[in-house]
Amino acid sequence: MSGVTLGTVRARLQGRVAEDILSRTLAIFGAGPSVALASSLGAEDQVLTHMLLSLEPGARIFVLDTGRLHPATYDLMERTRKRYGMRYDVFFPEAADVEEMESRHGPNLFYESVENRRSCCYVRKVKPLRRALASLGAWITGLRKEQTPTRGGLEVVEWDETNGGLFKINPLADWTEAQVWEYIRRHGVPYNTLHDRGFPSIGCAPCTRSVAVGEDIRAGRWWWEAPDKKECGLHPLERPRTERG
Repeated sequence: MSGVTLGTVRARLQGRVAEDILSRTLAIFGAGPSVALASSLGAEDQVLTHMLLSLEPGARIFVLDTGRLHPATYDLMERTRKRYGMRYDVFFPEAADVEEMESRHGPNLFYESVENRRSCCYVRKVKPLRRALASLGAWITGLRKEQTPTRGGLEVVEWDETNGGLFKINPLADWTEAQVWEYIRRHGVPYNTLHDRGFPSIGCAPCTRSVAVGEDIRAGRWWWEAPDKKECGLHPLERPRTERG
């Protein structure tokens, strides 16, 4: 996008409250097809859905349907659609990729090794994400710094070279979990009922479990792996070495 650099976008967005970050993002990139919210239907993304649609009812929001989501997550999609009168852009994995992967390794390959689990995430999440981002100049995420040790260096505005070169906007980067839930309750935002059953972080059904009181909020994701391995590839662990502008 001509004339828009990392420096200028950071200057306009950093230090702002989340609603203002979204409003300014829409002003910079337009409210049309060049910017979209990537929703995992988690609590943070539900907050951003409410904020974004309050600003722009026709804003783009997309979902990666891996084919193995919890039934409660599909229920939340439907409740959200009805609440806001909106539609999701839904991206599925390529059928041929899933067929080849499961034929070779079986349906539950992710329990066998980190390599297998990452292969499954690549087929079901990363490749569909890249299709979703191909036409965008910026994408919005619900990432927060305190979610996991691997996200401690998260910034409100980043340059995402991994996914083809586009801006990545993280309006809730500095929010706490308490802030997220206070916002949900205050505004009556729909949320996944699994949160009431001890699921602070929700992904695919075979790879998500409830956690005990006091456990880390990501402890229920890929619980058989070490904490420093718990990313699916959508958000690379390393910060980009080169940035635009």
